[in-house]
Amino acid sequence: MSWEEELRRIRLKKLRELEERLRGGRQETGKVLELDSDGLRNLLKSSNTPVLVDFWAPWCMPCLMMRPVFKELAKEYAGRVVFASVNVDENPAVARALNIMAIPTFILFKEGRPVERVMGAVGREELERVIRKYLS
Repeated sequence: MSWEEELRRIRLKKLRELEERLRGGRQETGKVLELDSDGLRNLLKSSNTPVLVDFWAPWCMPCLMMRPVFKELAKEYAGRVVFASVNVDENPAVARALNIMAIPTFILFKEGRPVERVMGAVGREELERVIRKYLS
């Protein structure tokens, strides 16, 4: 078995474990999932829970300012919303596919489809407004 096949097997195993946790309505408290394009695709296919994704880059100051806010919201909404993060420098194809032109960009997915997009360092209130809108 090649290392690529082994990596694919491990990735699928981890995604199945994540899916099982999501089906049970549990996400580790405060955990933000760090995903690549395959991980994001698989999460969106398998999640019945809204997914809020932070598209960011490590050199982006507004992105770094929003990270603690995103983590706080992940703790507060654990089990009701899945929080994930995608580094656009490491995953440029997903950024192109979703027409991400500026970062940070936050996209809320429901049933695997993007339903709302928020761009910039908007603060906690705006992200929380989006989350609440789609929890009802």
